[in-house]
Amino acid sequence: MSEPDVLVVGAGAAGIAAARAVAAAGRSVLVLEARDRVGGRVVTDHRLGLPFERGANWLHNAEDNPLVKLAAEAGIRLVDSDRLRRERTHVGGRLAEAAERAAYDAAWDAFEAAVAAPREGPDPSVAAVVPRGGAWDATVAAWQGDIIAAAPLDRVSLQDFTATALNGGNMLAEQGFGTLLAGLAAGLPIRLASPVARLGWGGAQAVAEGGFGTVRARAVVVTLPTPLLVSDTLRFDPPLPAAVRQAAADLPLGQVVKVGFRGTAALGLADFTSIDRQVAPGEALVAMNARPFGRDLLACHVGGDAAAALERAGDAALEDFMRAEVATRFGALAAAALHPNPIVTDWLRDPWARGVYSYARPGRAAARGVLAAPLAGGRLCLAGEACHARLAGTVGGAWRSGEAAAQAALAALR
Repeated sequence: MSEPDVLVVGAGAAGIAAARAVAAAGRSVLVLEARDRVGGRVVTDHRLGLPFERGANWLHNAEDNPLVKLAAEAGIRLVDSDRLRRERTHVGGRLAEAAERAAYDAAWDAFEAAVAAPREGPDPSVAAVVPRGGAWDATVAAWQGDIIAAAPLDRVSLQDFTATALNGGNMLAEQGFGTLLAGLAAGLPIRLASPVARLGWGGAQAVAEGGFGTVRARAVVVTLPTPLLVSDTLRFDPPLPAAVRQAAADLPLGQVVKVGFRGTAALGLADFTSIDRQVAPGEALVAMNARPFGRDLLACHVGGDAAAALERAGDAALEDFMRAEVATRFGALAAAALHPNPIVTDWLRDPWARGVYSYARPGRAAARGVLAAPLAGGRLCLAGEACHARLAGTVGGAWRSGEAAAQAALAALR
């Protein structure tokens, strides 16, 4: 198909959702995907002999997440992560005591009260308004910044942080989130290994050019991550409006690195255990999740600047860092018992991602609306998690954004 009604660029969650919506409306659609697989930043890796999520892990805000219903229809078993999770906090190499856990809970409450407090005036960073100096404040800030927002809180818009805060349930897919997305893409007309080099969009037709040849369409939905929109990886002709490019620049992607190990028996942990520890200001926080679905798996996460530096240092440095963190919490013998050759993620180095998910810079919370607004009467629409004002940073947000972009593109065909 060289002249579909709607062309979709990218076969991640937003692209799959857009393509399904166009097909459901009875219009022709073609998806061009740069990678040799579908799923974008959602991929289930089986190299350890079991499902490991290299990218997105949870179906957030499950009560309002369209993928929950689709998972049920596809026969993907979901479990309530919040109900099953067992939390374990360390202070150095020991478990936190009852008084320390109470202080930790109080620090979380104080953080949440600070960000929710009414205020007037400019949109500050989150770091500018939250408590600091307490025994657990740095740990809460590391969770909320490096792990959850994927960036230090002094770079994150308070307004956007509160607008996109997740307050619903969290589900895990037993067969894998990436497995779910791949199933939802089945049957769609998708050309893999087909990056678009140039996209002409100023006339009555969109014209996409690349190694695949030329594709013409009456409307196009582009689902590239924000760093690619400002890097000219895809050359827009004419260039995107300055306000749109600025919006993409104001919504950079944060960084998170995961390392997945087998060999967890020596840790002595129950299924679905979440492990963190108290950190000092400036110290990297490693969040660990052990034995999901009873599997022999330990997933270790680090985010923010530490993640970026470690990923640049290479896989061996990341593995050594995570093993040292396991040794701090569980002892050197437990760390040595973890199997060699873990899975190490590399989203920063991935040329088609360059990060994990978006955050808004202070004062730039409105950028999501600018990025999501249809262009040329809907003949060009941008979509992806960065375009969703409520569920940014989530696969559910990307999916809803793709559906909305498809509807705008379909309207342009009338």
